[in-house]
Amino acid sequence: MRSSSLAAPPSELLAQRYSDVRAFTEQLCEGLATEDYVVQSMSDVSPTKWHLAHTSWFFETFVIRPHLPSYTEIDATYAFLFNSYYVHAGERHCRAQRGYISRPTVAQVFEYRRHVDEAMRRLLDSADEELVQTLEPLITIGLHHEQQHQELMVTDIKHVFSVNPLRPVYRERDVAPAADPGAMEWMRYEGGLSWQGHDGDGFAYDNESPRHQVFLQPFELANRLVTNGEYLRFMEDGGYNRPELWLSLGWATAQENQWSEPYYWEMREGEWWIFTLNGMRRVDPHEPVCHLSYFEADAYARWAGARLPTESEWELAASDLWIAGNFAEQGAFHPLGARSSRGEMRQMFGDAWEWTRSQYTPYPGYQAPPGALGEYNGKFMCNQFVLRGGSCATSRTHIRPTYRNFFPPDASWQFTAVRLARDV
Repeated sequence: MRSSSLAAPPSELLAQRYSDVRAFTEQLCEGLATEDYVVQSMSDVSPTKWHLAHTSWFFETFVIRPHLPSYTEIDATYAFLFNSYYVHAGERHCRAQRGYISRPTVAQVFEYRRHVDEAMRRLLDSADEELVQTLEPLITIGLHHEQQHQELMVTDIKHVFSVNPLRPVYRERDVAPAADPGAMEWMRYEGGLSWQGHDGDGFAYDNESPRHQVFLQPFELANRLVTNGEYLRFMEDGGYNRPELWLSLGWATAQENQWSEPYYWEMREGEWWIFTLNGMRRVDPHEPVCHLSYFEADAYARWAGARLPTESEWELAASDLWIAGNFAEQGAFHPLGARSSRGEMRQMFGDAWEWTRSQYTPYPGYQAPPGALGEYNGKFMCNQFVLRGGSCATSRTHIRPTYRNFFPPDASWQFTAVRLARDV
């Protein structure tokens, strides 16, 4: 009997991917009050309303306007309000003042999203095979761009709620104490010549290419992330008061900002507590320590008699691993304790982004794409360090072993953690 099922046309598959990602963005908004959408708690944080509008502006600017002649924009001012840093795409509102955008309202921003979504449906419904081939890479990068902003929405909401004196809860969930992961183990890698970077199969950002060879000395990598309990021993040993452990700029930054504990930690009646998206709770010694700056991660590694891995070492260790872990779809929105294991790498994906000691620079032979999309990664290749692996706020379909995230070394509001490395 001949099967009646046929593969869906490429346009339908593309439309479904678009719908799924856009729907998840709005799922992340469930439970927010209107007032929650508009707060900008620091310059690095953007209001949730702005994220919702900006991701729609991206599709409007780079997909709809060039390819749907019948399209009518809902408001000409949105291009100025919701551009981020794309100089080629026109003028933009100051990033640090996004919280001033009280109008359009939250309701109007959701109307804008529906307007863009309807235009995307019309475009894909009418597209012939040739146009679909043209649209597919543009829509794909737009969807990955939206997934990046999904993560930023979660981390930004966390910061917004943390500065609210009531410490609101974003998502209620039952939290059981993490099990003791056992002693840290060291996994040995012999090094030598290793291929690094994207191999051309599936989507990747331009900064993951070209694929190239690197030579690595033998090294060891810890089989799990550093825990809160282990980091507490660093603190109790005066880690924040010992300049010999810190990079010069890190020490100056820590002193200027009066760092004495990880971000979101606070002392209450002799006990350490942490703010989470599930509210305030006691620090669990068996969970991964999180929200550390590069400077803190580096200081801890030095105190522990180790170092941070390079991004090439991390990629070699991750290259043959199954991508599984605590991602945004799981809904924990907090790093979970590692399962006890012997002889296996744990937590390489999900839970928290892992600092590497590698500065964010272009790979050999890198050329930024032309136009506005070429600004996406290349313009940030200065004064940043590479992070790998994704976090509990990252979508599972967004991550891969070659993915290069990057942040300045003093940043700590993202889910950032430590995996140790050492020479052999």
